[in-house]
Amino acid sequence: MEFGYFTLSDNHYSGNQRSANQFVTDITAEALYADQLGMNSAWIGEHHFNSLGVLSCPDLVLSYIAGRTQKIRLAPAVTVLPIHHPIRVAEQWASLDLLSDGRVDFATGRGYDRREYAPFHVDFENNLSIFEEGLEVVQRLWTEEGRVTHKGEHYDFQDIRITPKPVQRPIPTYVASFSQPSIELAGKLGCGLVVAPFAAAMSFGGLQQVADRYHETSAKYGNNAGRMMCSYFMHFADNKEQQLQQRTRMIRYYNECVIPAVPNDPKNTPPSYKYFNEMVAKLSKVKPEDLTENSVLIGSSQSIIDTLKKVEATGIEEVILYFNVGQKPHEQVKDEMARFMEEVAPEFEGSHLKRRAA
Repeated sequence: MEFGYFTLSDNHYSGNQRSANQFVTDITAEALYADQLGMNSAWIGEHHFNSLGVLSCPDLVLSYIAGRTQKIRLAPAVTVLPIHHPIRVAEQWASLDLLSDGRVDFATGRGYDRREYAPFHVDFENNLSIFEEGLEVVQRLWTEEGRVTHKGEHYDFQDIRITPKPVQRPIPTYVASFSQPSIELAGKLGCGLVVAPFAAAMSFGGLQQVADRYHETSAKYGNNAGRMMCSYFMHFADNKEQQLQQRTRMIRYYNECVIPAVPNDPKNTPPSYKYFNEMVAKLSKVKPEDLTENSVLIGSSQSIIDTLKKVEATGIEEVILYFNVGQKPHEQVKDEMARFMEEVAPEFEGSHLKRRAA
């Protein structure tokens, strides 16, 4: 199993003295440090207008990282495809794939914050249809040799091709999933799947249930299931005081970043987001002692190893780790990243073993 660095650049906290500029600088340094530590990948989230996170251009940050690294894979977490034109998305990530010598993992999703859609004049209620057609366009532009013509419900163009073409044919593509429609779309399109354990537990019962649904859907459409990944909040805690501190940090993240950003008004929630209403209701009641391995990694190295062994058994091939959540100080983030790669990662087979040895 491989391990990666992951961030949503959460910075929406009351009394927060950390500027968006400083946090983006910290994130970039952490991703470069992930490469030094032998991590497999860096996954940078996209958010706009400080609705949750402050990093709006993962493609630019990852381009900067690409020029200073040789091994680490580069991924958005995720490109909110409906608010971008798919032609431009295909061009940007094909260019980065070329310049990084084939190191792009492309992950995409619909997002969940209506406020990120409105300034771009995109229909949030209809974003599932927009997303599905946009992803089809991106994949065609990456893979078809000749010029492409497309006439759909949302996009219409004739006789175009993009340059440059990606080095990877195709670029590994993942759908980020909180819901059944997203899982089914990944299976239908033959894409890999990225899932958050806390959402999997709330919506389906756990990672194994998500894996089973994904494999069933892939088979239904005649596709082989792709690579499965998950993200995990990550905190080391070796005593009761540290446990309370880290758990309190997570609750603050839920209350101040997640709940305000996701759909939580049943009267105005589109049908494809109804599951968020229940999720928000559950999150608003979570206490520090309620946090379990279904949502977050908190504890000693051995306890984290034990949880990740269970994750590995479900077929998950890579775990991307959210270290810098909840206003965790930058130096503490780096310390925990190093500790993870020294004490936890060696218990799992993966390319990180060879990279760290080198």
